[in-house]
Amino acid sequence: MCGRITLTADPEIIQMAFALDSIPGDYRPHYNIAPTQPVLALTNEGGREAQYLRWGLIPSWSKDPRIGSRLINARAETLAEKPSFRHAFRRRRCVIFADGFYEWQRVGKHKRPMYIRLHEGEPFALAGLWEVWKPPTGDEWLRTCTIITTPPNAFLASIHNRMPAILDRAAVERWLTPGELSPAELMPLLRPYPDEAALSAYEVSRLVNSPANDSPACIEPVNNGGEAPV
Repeated sequence: MCGRITLTADPEIIQMAFALDSIPGDYRPHYNIAPTQPVLALTNEGGREAQYLRWGLIPSWSKDPRIGSRLINARAETLAEKPSFRHAFRRRRCVIFADGFYEWQRVGKHKRPMYIRLHEGEPFALAGLWEVWKPPTGDEWLRTCTIITTPPNAFLASIHNRMPAILDRAAVERWLTPGELSPAELMPLLRPYPDEAALSAYEVSRLVNSPANDSPACIEPVNNGGEAPV
């Protein structure tokens, strides 16, 4: 599962790293992005304008938006069969920008929050799916997304049994191909991140347990087993 991400990089760095034409003007760093909140994404509609999508996929056929809180992740292995994901898998793909994510590692009876990122802290792209949904009695369209997960690589296996699907630059462009692609064409892109040496992980404060906390303190390493400073 991937239930929290960060995106703290300067907008110019994100724009340059992914050859974006624009980023929303209200962009600001976030240190503890949770489901139902906006995430910065690029869809396969053909342009290079990043936009915000609400995290938690609401299929177009759904009558109840609360389903989105249960569809924050999509397992790569079952995308082609699950009714909630199979159509978007073929036609509506996106990448979600992040520069880190949290997983909770079980230690005995407790779980400790771990922060995972690339060594240099650069932003990366997570494979996702997107949908457009309109309430049965409303006129406002809502754009939502889910983050795809894979089995963990060897580096993350001791922390959690899933990891988000991180795409390299070539895979990003293939994933964002407009229109329909077959599962056979797409599945090779969804694999555990192969460059394990590029990843780092460390324990952080339990501040991240609450989505209300969104500050640099969330990503600070704990001090000698204690809590990171607030």
